[in-house]
Amino acid sequence: MTLRNVLYLILLTVGLSLAHGMSRSGDLPADEFAKRRAIFLNELQDLNACAILHTAPEYERNNDVNYAYRQDSDFIYLTGWPDAHGILVLTPQEDDSDQAEVTFFVTERNPKMELWTGPRLGLEEAAALPGVDHVLIYDEFFSHLGKLVGKYERLVISYGNDSKFQVELGKNLEHMRRRPAIVQEASSLLKSHRLIKSDKEIQAIEKAIEITGESLKDAFARIPALKFEYEAQAEIEYGFKKRGAIRLGFPSIVGAGKNSTFLHYEDNRGQLIPGDILLMDVGAEWDYYSADISRTVPVNGKFSPEQAQIYQIVLDAQQAAIKSVKPGAAFRKPHNVAVEVVTTGLINLGLLAGNTETLIKERAYRKFFMHGTSHWLGLDVHDAGGYVDADGEPHTLKAGMILTVEPGIYISESEDVNPKWWNIGIRIEDDVLVTAKGHRVLSASIPKTITQIEKLMQP
Repeated sequence: MTLRNVLYLILLTVGLSLAHGMSRSGDLPADEFAKRRAIFLNELQDLNACAILHTAPEYERNNDVNYAYRQDSDFIYLTGWPDAHGILVLTPQEDDSDQAEVTFFVTERNPKMELWTGPRLGLEEAAALPGVDHVLIYDEFFSHLGKLVGKYERLVISYGNDSKFQVELGKNLEHMRRRPAIVQEASSLLKSHRLIKSDKEIQAIEKAIEITGESLKDAFARIPALKFEYEAQAEIEYGFKKRGAIRLGFPSIVGAGKNSTFLHYEDNRGQLIPGDILLMDVGAEWDYYSADISRTVPVNGKFSPEQAQIYQIVLDAQQAAIKSVKPGAAFRKPHNVAVEVVTTGLINLGLLAGNTETLIKERAYRKFFMHGTSHWLGLDVHDAGGYVDADGEPHTLKAGMILTVEPGIYISESEDVNPKWWNIGIRIEDDVLVTAKGHRVLSASIPKTITQIEKLMQP
């Protein structure tokens, strides 16, 4: 670790924090982001690399109206900076006693524009961030580019999905006499950092889950009186808003009857018909961290015998899969466990014929269970990390990882399936933290047994 990084961490431990709110929700402390940058700088130094990360662009929806802005996840991970038009440059130094390692380019505040938008962040707020050496004006970035990156062998880059910046940077690099010989995507390095969550990240995800769970519980009791999927969606998302969540973690999936069998159904315009099942896959976002919870309930508050049988298989599969989550287990272990329980359950109901081992080998279960059981959860609902490590080997679970566990069974109308099973789509999803000794279900307080759900839905 360089001298400058040691000094950063000493300062941070005595409580440096940014006075101006950054994430505009619950606010992770600014020292959290400075620690991340210090760790990343050490990795860059080992690679003889510098890094440039750009904010996400603003997108115009139609005349004078933009889509709601959401910062790029890698950029927010290293900065906590929520506004557009920013560039973070990390330039590790062997002897950094008088040289900058963290340079932040941001736009100047514009009082006239702020009459329309309200207060924005600018140079002063960026300069207050702990561990930032220089703050410069965004429009001056390319005039500093050669001096900042010219001596490095490797450039680690995140364009933030801003295609205009990507083109401009490429042109400027071409005209540099001395430039990095290797260009590498920042996500290829940061994904390993983002896989293991800090205590502050876990707290943010727990808050997102708490908001999601309380909103779902509020909605359960109201569903029997509702007429359309979008009314159930509105009940849930109102709960998010009134509890302080600024954004959804992803578009809500609220599908009843036939629509419950579509995995990522988002139209949410169908009718709620008594006797049908209603699948809700939803998540609030807090401090940019997302929850991801699925619950399935009967529209009229009472599961039919067929719905209850399918539901119990999925619940048994999920509970068995969750038990398999522990350090050292393969990432695919929960899925393999869930597949075995689901396949056996479908055989017992006559929906599959044969023995469990053979049907799994033939992947016959995929007629009814066609997706994976888990994905990582964090700044993105399908979070960074991938499913193989740097050596190309499947990930093993480690303390600090957070993953979903979400088996399902989806029975569409089909000639070879008894109509009594048609249009039953069940998914049960919880968010699970890998701990040093096993796991902790972060969403354990959200009801999911048949008895719990039916009790909540009674008038």
